[in-house]
Amino acid sequence: MQKKVYERPVIKSLNSGITNKFGTRTEYAPLSHIDGVAVKDLIKKYGSPLFVFSEQTIRKNYRNAFRAFTTRYPKVQFAWSYKTNYLNAVCNIFHQEGSWAEVVSGFEMDKALYNKVPGNRIIFNGPDKTEQDLLKAIHLDSLIHIDHLDELYLLNELAERIDKKPRVAIRVNMDTGVIPLWDRFGFNYETGQAWDAINKIMSNNQLNLTGLHAHIGTYMLSTQAYAVATFKLADLALGVKKKYNRNLTYLDLGGGFASKNTLKGAYLPGSDTVPDISEYAEAICSTLLNVGFAPEDLPYLYLETGRALIDDAGYLIGTVIANKRLSDGRRATILDFGVNIMFTAFWYNHKISPAQEFGPYTEDCVLYGPLCMNIDVVRESVTLPPLNRGDHVVVHHMGAYNITQSMQFISLRPAVVLIDTDGKTHLIRERETLADILHNEKTPEYLVNFEI
Repeated sequence: MQKKVYERPVIKSLNSGITNKFGTRTEYAPLSHIDGVAVKDLIKKYGSPLFVFSEQTIRKNYRNAFRAFTTRYPKVQFAWSYKTNYLNAVCNIFHQEGSWAEVVSGFEMDKALYNKVPGNRIIFNGPDKTEQDLLKAIHLDSLIHIDHLDELYLLNELAERIDKKPRVAIRVNMDTGVIPLWDRFGFNYETGQAWDAINKIMSNNQLNLTGLHAHIGTYMLSTQAYAVATFKLADLALGVKKKYNRNLTYLDLGGGFASKNTLKGAYLPGSDTVPDISEYAEAICSTLLNVGFAPEDLPYLYLETGRALIDDAGYLIGTVIANKRLSDGRRATILDFGVNIMFTAFWYNHKISPAQEFGPYTEDCVLYGPLCMNIDVVRESVTLPPLNRGDHVVVHHMGAYNITQSMQFISLRPAVVLIDTDGKTHLIRERETLADILHNEKTPEYLVNFEI
């Protein structure tokens, strides 16, 4: 019989938690398998920590969203947001489903081209488009969404220089009733900036104004805000029709739909508070159909949904390094992954499940990562069973932004695995090594040799 690990006794008041009409939290079920594959087998084969993606969940999410919008509106096109997760395997799942590419830099455009996305199926957003980026986008016939007047003037010059008329839209920001107002990007609706940009484009005749774009925020919980944004974009489009007799091809409502993750400070979990994708679809599509477009003039609806389609398809699995008691009596568990690869820990209370069976006892604890930084906190407070060294845990809703925002701070980035629809695992990014870091470093000759 294995000897049990001794822990000194701690006097602690029993507290079942603050009750509400939903009762106290009772979900502490382990997650030992992901899409039928055992967590312990994944760690044994690919190491710990490890990112895991479910292809089945990605395709299900996309098809559910596509169905929600296309059953409510006749002309819909999705474009996958590369900044949300630009792993080639993940992007290509969305492209196989019919999604275009939405990019916000020359680097992401090159990523999309590497994945063989046709240039005219790339939407180019963002405030930092270099002259080289814009020339490439013009030659590719990509859709260029203008963010500011300096970009508009540069595009006019480039179009005249190469005698091409690029397809463009303007990004519009507006008051949708949600605070804070996202007015950093694009041209404001209420102050007339949007109309000023439209008039400059139409009067110069160097650019082909084909659409309007709005991205009103991130993790948006208000479907009514999308109804307001849709109405104001449509108002501009109808105004262009009236003033210039020009039918715009599309309205792009961007992204920002919330996933089922739980924001820090939220009273209830995201699974209880986040609108269903069909609710966003109803708000947007009903507004478009009722705002006043003639049936033959209905614009395409473009959507750049990222987080809501990928977040719950991603997991981070890891291993317990150690346990300790803090000076205030709280239990602290140290894991082998930290905020360097789990950046979203700063604003989400990620659900974390043990990957093995456990007893009835649970305890409030704090989860730390392995980094030598005080800010490396995976969860500030979470109720879990006692986890022992070598036990495994699974972090939920890790699909959005953690891959693209991860960094090799103190420890290297882990491997990434995709579980396909048949339950077979595929390594889609190798575990980072020292050689990967040294590859781009250059050391001056006089610093190579030394004695200590």
